[in-house]
Amino acid sequence: MARRRFDTFSLSFLDIMSCGFGSVILLFMVINATMAVRSDELNRALSLRADVLKVELSEGERNLVALRNSLTETEDRQVKAQGASRRIIELLQQRQQELSTMEADTLARRESINKLKTDLKSMEEASKRLSAASSQPDEQGSALRRIRGQGQRQYLTGLKLDGQRVLILLDSSASMLDETIVNIIRRRNMSNADKIRSPKWLRAQRTVEWLIARLSPSSNFQIVTFNETARPVTAGTSGSWLEAAEPDQVRKAIEAARAVVPGGGTSLYNAFTAAAAMSPPPDNIILLTDGLPTQGKSPPAIFKSVSAKSRRQHFRGSLSRLPSRVPVNVILFPIEGDPEAAVEFWRLAKTSDGSMISPSKDWP
Repeated sequence: MARRRFDTFSLSFLDIMSCGFGSVILLFMVINATMAVRSDELNRALSLRADVLKVELSEGERNLVALRNSLTETEDRQVKAQGASRRIIELLQQRQQELSTMEADTLARRESINKLKTDLKSMEEASKRLSAASSQPDEQGSALRRIRGQGQRQYLTGLKLDGQRVLILLDSSASMLDETIVNIIRRRNMSNADKIRSPKWLRAQRTVEWLIARLSPSSNFQIVTFNETARPVTAGTSGSWLEAAEPDQVRKAIEAARAVVPGGGTSLYNAFTAAAAMSPPPDNIILLTDGLPTQGKSPPAIFKSVSAKSRRQHFRGSLSRLPSRVPVNVILFPIEGDPEAAVEFWRLAKTSDGSMISPSKDWP
C-alpha cells in the first residue's frame, strides 16, 4: 500500500487560519467602533472643558487688567500720600518752631502780667489805705476808725492784731451783762434796751471797735457773736469776710454788733465751729469772753448749775473744733466764780502762739 503524501497547506489548516483571521478582524472592528464612540465623548468633554477654560481665561485677563489698573491707581495714591506726608511733616516742623517761639513769647508775657498784677495789687492796697485814711478825720492817725475817750489807749502791746483774715469772736451770753452773779441775774430780767446799756457789755462793744480800728487796711475781718449758737453780726455774711478798707462794711458791722442783746448760755464749741467754717480760714482769732463755757454743742435738757469740772470739760471739748495752726488771742473780761478761766485761756493762747490779756476797767 502506497504511503500518503503529507501536504502542509491542507484544507483544514486553511479553514482554521481563515476562521482565526476572521475572528481577529471581527474583534478589531468591534474595538474600533467602541473606541470611536469613546473618542467622540472624550472630545466633546475636552471641548467643553476647553470652552470653560477659555471663559475663565477671558475673565482672568479682564481681572488682571482691573488689578493692573487698581495697582496703578494705588501707586498713584501712594505717591500722592508720600508727597502729602512730606508736606505734613514739613508743616509740623514749621508749627513746632512757631510754637516754641510763641511759648517763649507767652512766658515773657506771663512774667510781665504777673509783674503787672503785683504792681496792681500794691496800688490797690495803697488806694485802700488812702481811701480809709481820707474817710476819717486827721487826728485818727493810722487807725481805720477814730476812738473817742481820753488818751490813745495803746498800752496793750501784747495783743497780736496782724493777719490778712482776722476773726473776732464776741461772747454775747448773759454773763456779759455784769461781773457778779447777782447783778447778772438782775440785768437778765431787764428790757433789751437796758441789757444793751449794761456797762460790761458796752465795754465789750468798745473793745470790738478798738480792735477793728487797729486792723491793717489791706486785711479782712468778720465779727461773730456766740452764746448758745454762733452767727455773724452782719446778716448774709455767714462764712465770708468783710474788707477792713471799706468804711461802709466796717460801719454796718459795728452798728450790728451794738444791736446784739446778750443772753443765754455760752458754747465755745459752736463759736469755734463757726471759725472753722470760714472760707478761706482765718489766720488770726481774737476771742472776747469772760469765762469758761457753760455748755457744749447743745444746751442741757434740764437746767441746772454747771460745776467747774463740767465747764472745764466743755472748754477742752470745744478745742477740737478750732482751725489748726491759727493763733488765738484772748481778751478776758472779769467775772466772779470762775477762777480756772484765766489758766485755761492762757494755756490756749500759749499753745496756739497767741496772747491773753485781762485789761483794766478804764480800757478802751
